[in-house]
Amino acid sequence: MPADRDIVVITGSSGFFGSGLIKRFAGDFAIAGFDQAALPRPPPEAECICINLTSVASLDAAFARLRFAYGNRLSSVIHLAAYFDLTGRPNAKYEEVTVRGTERLLNGLQGFEVEQFVFASSMLVHRARRPGEQINEDWPLESDLPYRASKIAAEKVIHERRGAVPAVIIRPSGVYDDVSRNSFLAQQIARIYERQLASHVYPGNLDSGQSYLHLDDLTDAVKRIVERRRQLPAEVAFLLGEPDVLSFGELQKLLGRLIHDQAWETRKIPKELARVGAWVEDSVLGEEAFVRPWMIDIADDHYALDITRARSLLGWEPQRSLRETLPRIVAALKADPVAWYRANRLDWAIVADRTTAAPRAPEEMAGHVHMGVIDHGDMAMTDHRRTAATDHPQMPIADHMAAMPSMERALPWSRYLVIAFGLWLIASPWLFGLFDASAAGTVRDVTQERGLWAPPLRNALTGWSDIASGLLLVVLGALSLSRRFAWAPWGSTVVGLWLLLAPLLFWTASAAAYLNDTIVGALAIAFSVVVPMMPGMSHEGMMDPSTVPPGWTYSPSSWLQRIPIIVLASIGFVIAINLSAYQLGYLATIWDPFFAGGDGKNGTEFIVTSTVSKAWPIADGGLGAIAYLIEALMGAMGTADRWRTMPWMVTFFFILVVPLGGVSIFFIIIQPIVIGTYCSLCLLAAAAMLVMIPLALDEVVATGQYMLRSWRTGRPLLVTFFAGGPDPLASNNGSDPGFTAPIPRQLSAAVRGVVIPWTLALSCVLGAWLMFSRAIFATTGAAANNDHLIGALIITVAITAMAEVARPLRFVNCLLSLWLIGAPWTVGGASAAAGWNEAIAGVLVLALSLPRGRLGGNRYGSWDRYIA
Repeated sequence: MPADRDIVVITGSSGFFGSGLIKRFAGDFAIAGFDQAALPRPPPEAECICINLTSVASLDAAFARLRFAYGNRLSSVIHLAAYFDLTGRPNAKYEEVTVRGTERLLNGLQGFEVEQFVFASSMLVHRARRPGEQINEDWPLESDLPYRASKIAAEKVIHERRGAVPAVIIRPSGVYDDVSRNSFLAQQIARIYERQLASHVYPGNLDSGQSYLHLDDLTDAVKRIVERRRQLPAEVAFLLGEPDVLSFGELQKLLGRLIHDQAWETRKIPKELARVGAWVEDSVLGEEAFVRPWMIDIADDHYALDITRARSLLGWEPQRSLRETLPRIVAALKADPVAWYRANRLDWAIVADRTTAAPRAPEEMAGHVHMGVIDHGDMAMTDHRRTAATDHPQMPIADHMAAMPSMERALPWSRYLVIAFGLWLIASPWLFGLFDASAAGTVRDVTQERGLWAPPLRNALTGWSDIASGLLLVVLGALSLSRRFAWAPWGSTVVGLWLLLAPLLFWTASAAAYLNDTIVGALAIAFSVVVPMMPGMSHEGMMDPSTVPPGWTYSPSSWLQRIPIIVLASIGFVIAINLSAYQLGYLATIWDPFFAGGDGKNGTEFIVTSTVSKAWPIADGGLGAIAYLIEALMGAMGTADRWRTMPWMVTFFFILVVPLGGVSIFFIIIQPIVIGTYCSLCLLAAAAMLVMIPLALDEVVATGQYMLRSWRTGRPLLVTFFAGGPDPLASNNGSDPGFTAPIPRQLSAAVRGVVIPWTLALSCVLGAWLMFSRAIFATTGAAANNDHLIGALIITVAITAMAEVARPLRFVNCLLSLWLIGAPWTVGGASAAAGWNEAIAGVLVLALSLPRGRLGGNRYGSWDRYIA
């Protein structure tokens, strides 16, 4: 250590305040930073000496290192380390860290020549005043909150245990800098920026407010304290803050004007209402709310400071004001919302869609941030859920364009396969005897009642369709070999879709022809647009290797994410094609071990030949098979970045799975109401469809976010929708474990974004109970049908809400539960016991649908705000 530099020890040296002090003192003092062993470290201008304030042995070791490196004389020890949490509840750490930790520190310093001990307390130790009144250092203290009480107790310890060591107590106001970094101020700004409903209400006097203090002014005051240590009284306290106090209402108006250029209306609400809202948010809904009951209790507190003592003894006066700094804070927010949110330890994923620049680390934005030691001016809470995006290099477009021909030539076999499928189709009508009237077979009863054409004609029409389709596949497959005909693969896809539908339209009497057209149609689609490079994709999008949407913790389009959907769609396809085979007359009977129908048929046979089924001009089981097959094929399309490279496909996939799937599930739900029985295979297919819905929703959200970001940058919406594109904010963080990972990790990754909270699981149990309650309570008529329908809908909503992105959907069950509670008085046909069963089930479902339930720790960018 240079002989001409005094030594200053700073505890909590990696914090917001501590780091600022080190930067201010660097060059004038030698600095030792006492801090925890965990990251982050103090700035490099200070030597980091690891301590644990709760351990005497740890402090003894730190003091031994201090004495060895710097000697026995210490110019100043600035004690910032303390404990704070937002709960407002008592915690043993307040006593152990803030109070006893200060005592241990003072005891250890007795063996040194300490010229000054500076303790960072808070202006909040004083009793609040009313607007228009100021607080000075002699104003009474008030220990009604654990944080305040711990600071007051620590001040008392210093008074009693400092011995000959001169002591200075600083009581700063809320500390901020040019990007805020004050948790309460940042939360207030963020609420207005996001236009939250809570930003328009306040449970206190709008004329009350508190003093703030810029970090630069605070560090200047402390430096003056250290420099004048020999002139100051042996024990003195200083209130440090800006005399200009913005009231809460004034601050709201100023922020509204700066952020949105509009008047921001704020209404006062009763404290009781605010407490109820906070309790509901925290205890009922299970949300991690920032506003706590204790904050509501002190909403009327006013803290305006009289800094006469600091002026006279230190010659200090703040050179900045929050009023003048707010435009810079808001400008930083608008320039880069992601970086601003990260710097303030807010969920930056929420604003990922509002920036055009790649997210920067908070230290790149302004200075160094600490997450550990927290004081009134350093309430930057850790957000353990945030993620960091990484830069991703892109291939130059010229290189990409030059590589395109070779990439296309790498898969010519897929085009030749399409040609081969066409040749097979041309020959297949003769192989399956579609033009042989004697081979058409007889008409089964299941189709005879529909009044269809004669089987030979239906087979012949199918045959001619196969020949025409085969010729088209040959021609289109050949054209696809040339880059000039980029549309040709889409033509082959249309032919494949026709092949899936044609046997149903013609009601072909040949099971072999039906199966053949289905298989060839699926393969034609697969080898036209699934296996090869998708035609029409944006070159910039293909060059971008990023796979994880901004603010997300994983790619919702990864193969592991899609395999469960493909498997479930395949199960649904197998079930539906069996139903279709019965409806087309290929099977004499179909399996159903549980339910009976009428006319000598089991439940499945009765339902697929009912008047509801016959209302369709074609076999509705076949339509279901086509839908499931297309879902499986679309599930296999693209790579882990398809949420941005193929928005059209994700959208159509969503339409197939969610709206159309929901409609099909609803029709299956009402089967016993309309037709009078169940269909085992239909229920199994519906279950597969229902499970697919929560698994598919996250990808839809990511695509919607990407479309919005792209539109905000000025890119045409239709171009983005059909061609996709790059995303400079996305990352490639390698969170997908891949198929080489252990099976448990693969299984966990396959269902990311879907969590089964016990509340929703129990809602499903109650829904099932309602569905079967007719058998238990002998309920009939409208009451029985009501229980069945509402129970099934509760299950559907609960399972869908297991997707974290769809968690707010659980509130629909609140409406269903209210209907259940009132059903005994509005729906007839129920006994008293059945009525009480409905009411009790309704109350339970209501209670279970309010909490948000467990989340899996994943993030969803700007969608996080909706996971309420």
